[in-house]
Amino acid sequence: MKPSITNMNGILVKYGNIKIALDPHNPQGVDVVFVSHAHLDHMYNVKSEVKVLTSAETAFLARERGYDLGETMDESSGFQLMDSGHILGSCGLLIGGEVFYTGDLALRPRAFLKRGKSVKCDVLIIESTYGMDHFLFPPLEKVLDEVNRLISDLFSRGIPVVLMGYPLGKAQVLSYLFSSWEPVYVHESVQRMNEAHAKMGIGLNNFVSYQEAKEKGLLMRKPWILISPVWSGRTNFIKGLKDRYNAVTVAFSGWSVEPSYKYAMGFDHAFPMSDHCDFDELVRFVKECNPKKVYTVHGFSSELASRLKKLGYDASPLLGSQRSLDESL
Repeated sequence: MKPSITNMNGILVKYGNIKIALDPHNPQGVDVVFVSHAHLDHMYNVKSEVKVLTSAETAFLARERGYDLGETMDESSGFQLMDSGHILGSCGLLIGGEVFYTGDLALRPRAFLKRGKSVKCDVLIIESTYGMDHFLFPPLEKVLDEVNRLISDLFSRGIPVVLMGYPLGKAQVLSYLFSSWEPVYVHESVQRMNEAHAKMGIGLNNFVSYQEAKEKGLLMRKPWILISPVWSGRTNFIKGLKDRYNAVTVAFSGWSVEPSYKYAMGFDHAFPMSDHCDFDELVRFVKECNPKKVYTVHGFSSELASRLKKLGYDASPLLGSQRSLDESL
Protein backbone atom coordinates (compact mmCIF):
# COMPACT_ATOMS: atom_id res chain seq x y z
CA MET A 1 0.00 0.00 0.00
CA LYS A 2 1.10 3.57 -0.67
CA PRO A 3 -0.96 5.81 1.63
CA SER A 4 -1.23 9.57 1.46
CA ILE A 5 -2.15 12.07 4.14
CA THR A 6 -3.84 15.46 4.34
CA ASN A 7 -4.05 17.73 7.37
CA MET A 8 -7.16 19.80 6.75
CA ASN A 9 -10.31 19.59 8.89
CA GLY A 10 -8.59 16.84 10.83
CA ILE A 11 -6.11 14.40 9.36
CA LEU A 12 -7.17 12.36 6.33
CA VAL A 13 -5.34 9.14 5.50
CA LYS A 14 -6.02 7.47 2.17
CA TYR A 15 -5.05 3.82 2.46
CA GLY A 16 -5.86 1.79 -0.61
CA ASN A 17 -9.51 2.52 -1.45
CA ILE A 18 -10.35 3.64 2.10
CA LYS A 19 -10.43 7.22 3.39
CA ILE A 20 -9.94 7.52 7.15
CA ALA A 21 -10.51 10.81 8.98
CA LEU A 22 -8.50 11.12 12.21
CA ASP A 23 -10.03 13.40 14.85
CA PRO A 24 -11.94 15.48 12.27
CA HIS A 25 -14.03 18.56 12.99
CA ASN A 26 -16.61 17.96 10.28
CA PRO A 27 -15.81 14.84 8.26
CA GLN A 28 -17.14 14.62 4.72
CA GLY A 29 -16.70 12.03 2.01
CA VAL A 30 -14.85 9.51 4.18
CA ASP A 31 -15.32 5.83 4.89
CA VAL A 32 -14.09 5.72 8.48
CA VAL A 33 -13.87 8.30 11.26
CA PHE A 34 -11.50 7.74 14.16
CA VAL A 35 -12.04 9.64 17.43
CA SER A 36 -9.00 9.29 19.67
CA HIS A 37 -10.49 10.53 22.96
CA ALA A 38 -13.27 12.56 24.58
CA HIS A 39 -11.73 15.99 25.09
CA LEU A 40 -14.00 18.63 23.61
CA ASP A 41 -11.59 19.71 20.87
CA HIS A 42 -11.87 16.18 19.47
CA MET A 43 -15.66 15.84 19.74
CA TYR A 44 -18.37 16.33 17.14
CA ASN A 45 -21.94 15.14 16.58
CA VAL A 46 -22.25 12.59 13.78
CA LYS A 47 -24.65 13.89 11.14
CA SER A 48 -24.44 11.09 8.59
CA GLU A 49 -24.00 7.35 8.48
CA VAL A 50 -20.29 6.68 8.74
CA LYS A 51 -18.24 4.00 10.44
CA VAL A 52 -16.89 5.52 13.68
CA LEU A 53 -13.93 3.85 15.32
CA THR A 54 -13.34 4.73 18.96
CA SER A 55 -13.01 3.03 22.31
CA ALA A 56 -16.11 2.13 24.32
CA GLU A 57 -14.90 4.48 27.07
CA THR A 58 -14.57 7.40 24.65
CA ALA A 59 -18.05 6.78 23.23
CA PHE A 60 -19.48 6.71 26.76
CA LEU A 61 -17.63 9.86 27.89
CA ALA A 62 -18.70 11.64 24.71
CA ARG A 63 -22.35 10.94 25.54
CA GLU A 64 -21.80 12.16 29.09
CA ARG A 65 -20.48 15.41 27.62
CA GLY A 66 -23.46 15.83 25.28
CA TYR A 67 -21.98 14.46 22.04
CA ASP A 68 -23.49 11.71 19.94
CA LEU A 69 -20.92 9.76 17.95
CA GLY A 70 -23.62 7.52 16.54
CA GLU A 71 -23.00 3.79 16.31
CA THR A 72 -19.37 3.18 17.21
CA MET A 73 -17.03 0.19 17.11
CA ASP A 74 -13.75 -0.46 18.85
CA GLU A 75 -12.45 -2.98 16.32
CA SER A 76 -12.59 -3.43 12.58
CA SER A 77 -10.61 -5.42 10.03
CA GLY A 78 -7.41 -3.61 9.08
CA PHE A 79 -7.49 -1.31 12.11
CA GLN A 80 -6.10 -1.68 15.61
CA LEU A 81 -6.76 0.67 18.52
CA MET A 82 -3.74 1.24 20.77
CA ASP A 83 -3.97 2.69 24.30
CA SER A 84 -2.33 6.15 24.20
CA GLY A 85 -2.22 6.73 27.98
CA HIS A 86 -3.61 10.28 27.66
CA ILE A 87 -6.97 9.94 29.47
CA LEU A 88 -9.39 7.11 30.10
CA GLY A 89 -10.27 5.48 26.77
CA SER A 90 -7.77 7.47 24.71
CA CYS A 91 -6.27 5.54 21.80
CA GLY A 92 -4.03 5.79 18.81
CA LEU A 93 -4.84 3.96 15.58
CA LEU A 94 -2.73 1.51 13.57
CA ILE A 95 -3.90 1.35 9.96
CA GLY A 96 -3.09 -1.73 7.90
CA GLY A 97 -0.14 -2.53 10.16
CA GLU A 98 1.74 0.34 8.48
CA VAL A 99 0.47 3.80 9.46
CA PHE A 100 0.27 4.65 13.16
CA TYR A 101 -1.49 7.78 14.45
CA THR A 102 -0.79 8.37 18.14
CA GLY A 103 -3.53 10.85 19.03
CA ASP A 104 -2.61 12.67 22.25
CA LEU A 105 0.03 10.58 23.97
CA ALA A 106 1.49 9.98 27.44
CA LEU A 107 4.18 7.50 28.44
CA ARG A 108 4.01 7.93 32.21
CA PRO A 109 1.68 5.73 34.26
CA ARG A 110 -0.50 8.03 36.39
CA ALA A 111 -3.00 6.87 38.98
CA PHE A 112 -5.24 4.39 37.09
CA LEU A 113 -3.73 5.19 33.66
CA LYS A 114 -1.07 3.08 31.96
CA ARG A 115 1.60 4.34 29.58
CA GLY A 116 0.80 4.63 25.89
CA LYS A 117 1.65 1.67 23.69
CA SER A 118 4.17 1.84 20.86
CA VAL A 119 4.24 -0.37 17.78
CA LYS A 120 6.64 -0.87 14.88
CA CYS A 121 5.33 0.94 11.81
CA ASP A 122 6.37 2.38 8.47
CA VAL A 123 4.72 5.76 8.97
CA LEU A 124 4.24 7.48 12.33
CA ILE A 125 1.96 10.48 12.82
CA ILE A 126 2.85 11.81 16.26
CA GLU A 127 1.54 14.70 18.33
CA SER A 128 4.04 17.44 19.20
CA THR A 129 2.40 19.40 22.01
CA TYR A 130 5.67 19.63 23.93
CA GLY A 131 7.98 19.17 20.98
CA MET A 132 10.72 21.57 22.12
CA ASP A 133 13.70 20.31 24.07
CA HIS A 134 13.20 22.49 27.15
CA PHE A 135 9.90 20.76 27.92
CA LEU A 136 11.28 18.14 30.30
CA PHE A 137 9.09 16.98 33.17
CA PRO A 138 10.35 15.73 36.55
CA PRO A 139 9.33 12.26 37.79
CA LEU A 140 5.74 12.07 39.01
CA GLU A 141 6.97 10.93 42.44
CA LYS A 142 8.95 14.16 42.82
CA VAL A 143 5.94 16.29 41.91
CA LEU A 144 3.68 14.41 44.33
CA ASP A 145 6.19 14.80 47.15
CA GLU A 146 6.45 18.55 46.59
CA VAL A 147 2.69 19.03 46.34
CA ASN A 148 1.94 16.93 49.44
CA ARG A 149 4.54 18.92 51.40
CA LEU A 150 2.90 22.15 50.21
CA ILE A 151 -0.57 20.93 51.20
CA SER A 152 0.73 19.81 54.60
CA ASP A 153 2.24 23.24 55.26
CA LEU A 154 -0.92 25.07 54.18
CA PHE A 155 -3.19 22.75 56.16
CA SER A 156 -1.07 23.30 59.27
CA ARG A 157 -1.97 26.98 58.96
CA GLY A 158 -5.64 26.37 58.22
CA ILE A 159 -5.35 27.43 54.58
CA PRO A 160 -7.53 25.65 51.98
CA VAL A 161 -6.05 24.50 48.66
CA VAL A 162 -7.53 24.53 45.15
CA LEU A 163 -6.02 21.86 42.89
CA MET A 164 -6.70 22.64 39.24
CA GLY A 165 -6.72 20.46 36.15
CA TYR A 166 -8.90 19.77 33.11
CA PRO A 167 -12.31 18.48 34.29
CA LEU A 168 -11.90 15.35 32.15
CA GLY A 169 -8.60 13.57 32.57
CA LYS A 170 -6.33 15.57 34.84
CA ALA A 171 -9.03 16.17 37.47
CA GLN A 172 -9.66 12.42 37.83
CA VAL A 173 -5.93 11.79 38.24
CA LEU A 174 -5.85 14.49 40.94
CA SER A 175 -8.94 12.96 42.58
CA TYR A 176 -7.13 9.63 42.74
CA LEU A 177 -3.70 10.86 43.80
CA PHE A 178 -4.82 13.24 46.56
CA SER A 179 -7.75 11.26 47.94
CA SER A 180 -6.00 10.60 51.27
CA TRP A 181 -6.47 14.22 52.33
CA GLU A 182 -9.69 15.25 54.11
CA PRO A 183 -11.96 16.86 53.34
CA VAL A 184 -11.84 16.96 49.54
CA TYR A 185 -14.56 18.71 47.55
CA VAL A 186 -14.95 18.75 43.77
CA HIS A 187 -16.38 21.26 41.33
CA GLU A 188 -19.60 20.06 39.71
CA SER A 189 -17.94 19.60 36.29
CA VAL A 190 -15.30 17.41 37.92
CA GLN A 191 -17.93 15.51 39.88
CA ARG A 192 -19.81 14.61 36.67
CA MET A 193 -16.68 13.18 35.10
CA ASN A 194 -15.69 11.40 38.33
CA GLU A 195 -19.11 9.75 38.39
CA ALA A 196 -18.72 8.76 34.73
CA HIS A 197 -15.39 7.14 35.54
CA ALA A 198 -16.96 5.29 38.47
CA LYS A 199 -19.59 3.87 36.11
CA MET A 200 -16.73 2.45 34.06
CA GLY A 201 -15.13 0.79 37.04
CA ILE A 202 -12.52 3.37 38.04
CA GLY A 203 -12.31 3.55 41.82
CA LEU A 204 -12.67 7.23 42.70
CA ASN A 205 -13.99 8.52 46.01
CA ASN A 206 -17.50 9.95 45.99
CA PHE A 207 -16.48 13.45 47.04
CA VAL A 208 -18.99 16.11 48.09
CA SER A 209 -19.55 18.74 45.40
CA TYR A 210 -18.41 22.33 45.86
CA GLN A 211 -21.98 23.62 45.65
CA GLU A 212 -23.21 21.22 48.34
CA ALA A 213 -20.27 22.06 50.58
CA LYS A 214 -20.98 25.76 50.12
CA GLU A 215 -24.71 25.41 50.87
CA LYS A 216 -24.02 23.38 54.02
CA GLY A 217 -21.41 25.83 55.26
CA LEU A 218 -18.65 23.23 55.07
CA LEU A 219 -16.28 25.62 53.34
CA MET A 220 -16.18 27.78 56.45
CA ARG A 221 -14.53 24.86 58.25
CA LYS A 222 -11.01 25.26 56.95
CA PRO A 223 -8.76 23.77 55.68
CA TRP A 224 -10.02 21.72 52.75
CA ILE A 225 -9.06 20.75 49.20
CA LEU A 226 -11.16 21.67 46.19
CA ILE A 227 -10.47 19.97 42.84
CA SER A 228 -11.45 22.44 40.16
CA PRO A 229 -11.10 23.03 36.42
CA VAL A 230 -8.17 25.22 35.41
CA TRP A 231 -9.29 28.82 35.65
CA SER A 232 -7.21 31.96 35.66
CA GLY A 233 -6.59 33.49 39.06
CA ARG A 234 -8.38 36.57 37.74
CA THR A 235 -11.75 34.86 37.22
CA ASN A 236 -14.55 35.72 39.63
CA PHE A 237 -14.74 32.11 40.87
CA ILE A 238 -11.09 31.96 41.89
CA LYS A 239 -11.04 35.50 43.24
CA GLY A 240 -14.08 34.64 45.35
CA LEU A 241 -12.34 31.59 46.82
CA LYS A 242 -9.28 33.68 47.66
CA ASP A 243 -11.21 36.64 49.09
CA ARG A 244 -13.62 34.61 51.20
CA TYR A 245 -11.53 31.62 52.25
CA ASN A 246 -7.93 32.75 51.68
CA ALA A 247 -7.52 29.72 49.38
CA VAL A 248 -4.23 28.99 47.60
CA THR A 249 -4.34 27.85 43.98
CA VAL A 250 -2.20 25.00 42.62
CA ALA A 251 -2.30 24.24 38.88
CA PHE A 252 -0.97 21.17 37.07
CA SER A 253 0.24 21.51 33.50
CA GLY A 254 3.23 20.75 31.33
CA TRP A 255 3.23 24.44 30.43
CA SER A 256 4.41 25.24 33.94
CA VAL A 257 7.93 24.42 32.72
CA GLU A 258 7.75 27.94 31.29
CA PRO A 259 8.58 30.33 34.18
CA SER A 260 6.04 32.86 32.89
CA TYR A 261 3.11 30.42 32.93
CA LYS A 262 2.25 30.71 36.63
CA TYR A 263 2.35 34.50 36.55
CA ALA A 264 0.49 34.87 33.27
CA MET A 265 -2.34 32.68 34.59
CA GLY A 266 -2.36 34.20 38.08
CA PHE A 267 -1.71 30.93 39.95
CA ASP A 268 -0.04 30.75 43.34
CA HIS A 269 1.75 27.53 42.41
CA ALA A 270 2.10 25.45 39.25
CA PHE A 271 3.59 21.98 38.81
CA PRO A 272 4.61 20.13 35.63
CA MET A 273 2.26 17.17 35.70
CA SER A 274 1.00 16.50 32.19
CA ASP A 275 -1.24 14.12 30.26
CA HIS A 276 1.16 14.44 27.33
CA CYS A 277 4.73 13.30 26.65
CA ASP A 278 7.60 15.63 27.38
CA PHE A 279 10.22 16.17 24.69
CA ASP A 280 12.45 13.24 25.61
CA GLU A 281 9.46 10.90 25.75
CA LEU A 282 8.34 11.96 22.26
CA VAL A 283 11.80 11.14 20.92
CA ARG A 284 11.85 7.84 22.82
CA PHE A 285 8.47 6.89 21.36
CA VAL A 286 9.71 7.54 17.82
CA LYS A 287 12.70 5.29 18.51
CA GLU A 288 10.40 2.55 19.82
CA CYS A 289 8.23 2.70 16.69
CA ASN A 290 11.28 2.97 14.37
CA PRO A 291 9.32 4.31 11.38
CA LYS A 292 10.63 5.03 7.88
CA LYS A 293 8.72 8.30 7.87
CA VAL A 294 7.54 10.56 10.71
CA TYR A 295 4.90 13.27 10.49
CA THR A 296 4.62 15.64 13.43
CA VAL A 297 1.29 17.34 14.14
CA HIS A 298 -0.04 19.93 16.58
CA GLY A 299 2.05 21.97 19.00
CA PHE A 300 5.73 22.40 18.17
CA SER A 301 5.60 20.19 15.10
CA SER A 302 8.31 22.01 13.12
CA GLU A 303 10.71 22.01 16.06
CA LEU A 304 10.21 18.32 16.79
CA ALA A 305 10.59 17.37 13.13
CA SER A 306 13.82 19.36 12.95
CA ARG A 307 15.27 17.55 15.94
CA LEU A 308 14.19 14.15 14.62
CA LYS A 309 15.94 14.93 11.32
CA LYS A 310 19.17 15.55 13.22
CA LEU A 311 18.72 12.11 14.76
CA GLY A 312 18.53 10.56 11.31
CA TYR A 313 14.77 10.26 10.80
CA ASP A 314 12.88 11.32 7.70
CA ALA A 315 10.60 13.71 9.57
CA SER A 316 8.29 16.50 8.41
CA PRO A 317 5.69 18.68 10.11
CA LEU A 318 2.18 18.21 8.79
CA LEU A 319 1.04 21.80 8.41
CA GLY A 320 -2.31 21.61 6.69
CA SER A 321 -1.24 20.76 3.16
CA GLN A 322 -1.35 17.66 1.01
CA ARG A 323 1.68 15.41 1.46
CA SER A 324 2.26 12.07 -0.22
CA LEU A 325 3.71 9.19 1.70
CA ASP A 326 4.57 7.32 -1.49
CA GLU A 327 8.27 8.11 -1.34
CA SER A 328 8.66 6.75 2.18
CA LEU A 329 7.21 3.28 1.54
